[in-house]
Amino acid sequence: MNELDALVDSARQGFEQAATPADLENAKAVFLGKSGRITELMKGLASLSIDEKKARGAVINQAKQAIEAALNARRQALADAELDAQLKAEALDVTLAGRQPGQGGLHPVSLTLERIEGIFGSMGFDVAQGPEIESDWFNFTALNTPEDHPARSMHDTFYVEGGTATAPNLLRTHTSPMQIRHAVQHVNAHRALLDAGETMPEIRVIAPGRTYRVDSDATHSPMFHQCEGLWIGANVSFKDLKVVFTDFCRTFFESDDLVLRFRPSFFPFTEPSAEIDIQFQSGPLAGRWLEVAGSGQVHPNVVRNMGLDPEKYIGFAFGMGPDRLTMLRYGVNDLRLFFDGDIRFLSQFQ
Repeated sequence: MNELDALVDSARQGFEQAATPADLENAKAVFLGKSGRITELMKGLASLSIDEKKARGAVINQAKQAIEAALNARRQALADAELDAQLKAEALDVTLAGRQPGQGGLHPVSLTLERIEGIFGSMGFDVAQGPEIESDWFNFTALNTPEDHPARSMHDTFYVEGGTATAPNLLRTHTSPMQIRHAVQHVNAHRALLDAGETMPEIRVIAPGRTYRVDSDATHSPMFHQCEGLWIGANVSFKDLKVVFTDFCRTFFESDDLVLRFRPSFFPFTEPSAEIDIQFQSGPLAGRWLEVAGSGQVHPNVVRNMGLDPEKYIGFAFGMGPDRLTMLRYGVNDLRLFFDGDIRFLSQFQ
């Protein structure tokens, strides 16, 4: 083996021992750099004759080409090894099942509203929807709460543009305005019967929806839900109210031994009026009285505002908070959790 063959073998060995691109560049400098072995050999041609230069230069160039070929081969090998390591690190097994998107579901309060509508629907109650921006007349006056009535102070609320100075528009403070709206539509639809002195079909409706008041703590929210109920007919009594609401509560909470108490109270749109309390006979709330609704016989003035004769038509109304019913049903102690949007909390109800 001559000198140049030994140099090529030495270069190949040096390149093979290079574990990284940086090591390879260092090995390259030893053989092909400005001070490398090939460069030194080329400089030695200066002292040779022309014929010797041609012969010697040709074999040096062959050695240089062999070294460069070994260098490029090692570069490619290192690049291939790096790519292979990257592919292994980022490997994707396409035979595995893909990640499924999370399953959505109804909000717990929406579940409660659906449950309420289903139970009252089985009793023959319609469901009415109405505007959340309400007029003063429907929200207060038609419900026997004139401008100077002290009960208005209980409805600290949000007034909005529109209406008049004496009758402004507002975000409704309860869904009771829908009682008036639905009753007026019902009366107008049966005007011919009323004009003929005949009895109009009964009004039996619930009005669930969002309401607004300036209030916020663990058991109150500026936006909350209410569900009003109304049953008007020629022969509807307070006894019907007790039967209907008792049946509703026992069905809603799936408890046949649930006890209800009707406690005297005051509401401007009903007379007589009562708060409705419930008492569980078992579980963590056993023995405690819990207020769930307000109720009463519809006030004669409200019946008149519906376009009916209070001497002939009578009925009852009630109003309850689906948010509170949801808290009781699921054992939640802070109303604000329903509106924080925390997926960890909401996913428990799916």
